[in-house]
Amino acid sequence: MKIKDLCINAKTASRELAALTPAAKNRALNEIAVALERRTAEILRENRDDVKEGKAARLSGAFMDRLMLDEDRIREMAWSLRSIASLPDPVGEIVDGWRLDNGMEVKKVRVPFGVVAVIYEARPNVTADAAGLCLKTGNAVILRGGSASLHSIRMLTEVINGALIDAGLPAHAVSLVESRDRGHLKQLLQMSDYIDLVIPRGGQALKEYLVKNSKIPVIYAAGGNCHIFVDASADVEKAVRIVVNAKVQRPGVCNSVETLLVHEDVAGQFVPLVARELLERKVKLYADAGSRALIKGKNEGVADATEEHYATEFLDLELAVRIVGGVDEAIEHITRYGTGHSEAIITDDLENSRRFTARVDAACVYVNASTRFTDGGQFGMGAEIGISTQKLHARGPLGLREMTSTKYVITGDGQVRG
Repeated sequence: MKIKDLCINAKTASRELAALTPAAKNRALNEIAVALERRTAEILRENRDDVKEGKAARLSGAFMDRLMLDEDRIREMAWSLRSIASLPDPVGEIVDGWRLDNGMEVKKVRVPFGVVAVIYEARPNVTADAAGLCLKTGNAVILRGGSASLHSIRMLTEVINGALIDAGLPAHAVSLVESRDRGHLKQLLQMSDYIDLVIPRGGQALKEYLVKNSKIPVIYAAGGNCHIFVDASADVEKAVRIVVNAKVQRPGVCNSVETLLVHEDVAGQFVPLVARELLERKVKLYADAGSRALIKGKNEGVADATEEHYATEFLDLELAVRIVGGVDEAIEHITRYGTGHSEAIITDDLENSRRFTARVDAACVYVNASTRFTDGGQFGMGAEIGISTQKLHARGPLGLREMTSTKYVITGDGQVRG
């Protein structure tokens, strides 16, 4: 289908979606969840083709992890859709309201955007999350996934479209740009008459491309150069557990930690312990001179840190390490290299935790917890389309409320302005 025709159909579908009852939308979400489970074998067959092509192209291990589906991940997609269905519908919610002196009533009400384009890279599960959140909020969605996951995304979209038809909803509520041609993506980004919002789900290069080429407003959902600062008062055992989780549990995602900052007063005790745990798990460490001197023995998994390492979102089993003089130096480092995604402090000092949370400029700031929790599902939002690292109109996980706009509804009784 031509890009313009796809956009026209999505715009038409969005008008129908905006008028749906919560029950109708929830029924469709549950139908999709059932269809995903029923057609798991077909989805996995297509995903195996993507994985085969990815291996042939020598894609990184972290990229392949994001690309791969299995039965558990499909069950998670279905669970996410059912979770979205169980949440309150934000459309029609009265955000604010008041009566004017002339007797008119003013209400500020949540409404759908209309048509949302979600541009993403390797992760096929974004297909279900984006479709679910947009449907629940009355938005039509146009999907454009990365070329590496095209087989998987095509099959997932086919399953979703079939479930929508079974539920009595327009199939064009969820559309897919199947072309791998970057020119078609650029054409999509010019369709401001039909598309109301663009959301990228990928790395810094994708975000920069969309911002440069789009005539449609873009919400950044990209870039996670995340830090953990271990303060002098930190519980060392707790800090080791948090750092290892934040780096190792799933290194190829945007909320994994990329740089570890350690207070000089606790470095002698903490650095050898955490380095041993990380090296045992095959994490490559890029350490400054102070921290490298504390890592016992000669190890091929340790190298000298450079400015480039501190500025890098590795998305792999790699971690930069630096010793700092205190909370202010840690904040300065984060201010210089951070991308505004997720930052954490491990401390038992209340004043330092308050200083850190007040001065670190990021979508999510943690005290004594892993950065891996930055996720709409983990926050009880059912799912998210991405993590916004900008400040307008939404910041952090983009869940249901973030996928709506507002309008004012004013009711009068013949009033005219004098």
